[in-house]
Amino acid sequence: MAKENKAVEEKVSDDPSSKIEAIKNLIFGENIAAYNSEFEKVKNDIALKKKELEDFIDDTRKELNQSIDNLSTDINIRITELEDNLTDKTEVLEAKKVDKKVLGDLLINLGEKINQK
Repeated sequence: MAKENKAVEEKVSDDPSSKIEAIKNLIFGENIAAYNSEFEKVKNDIALKKKELEDFIDDTRKELNQSIDNLSTDINIRITELEDNLTDKTEVLEAKKVDKKVLGDLLINLGEKINQK
């Protein structure tokens, strides 16, 4: 083991990345390729899941925007119907209401007719 350490130390220059590689080789040995492969699989799986979630979020955003547009259209239609209904009822009330000037004129005419008899 001491010979291996010396050999590794001789191979390692002052470059920090080569030191890290040497330490990884000492710790993990032959299994490093298997670990790297597993890490790559996990990274790829995470990237795939991330893409699926982003697509789901985009689909959900589109559906929500469509629902909001539909709701907005429905509310506008209902408001227009209520405004029309209110206008119609106002016109009916205006037609039924007795105008004060007309009522005054009628009472004056009635009083004059009573006065003439």
